[in-house]
Amino acid sequence: MVKVAIYIASVILSLFCVNGINFNNFFKKDHIWEARFFVIIISLIMGHLLAQFIINFGELSIIN
Repeated sequence: MVKVAIYIASVILSLFCVNGINFNNFFKKDHIWEARFFVIIISLIMGHLLAQFIINFGELSIIN
């Protein structure tokens, strides 16, 4: 249950951080949905990586 909470928190945190980036220059004009899906996918990827780091770091620190 703790891992699920870590994953949810890290995805929300990464979504918050990615929303601060201006992606207007990367997408064609009036392609709003593509830009939104890109932000969601990048947030999920970054959230997963952050959660894996936190979980692995926690497991390593408990063992040692």
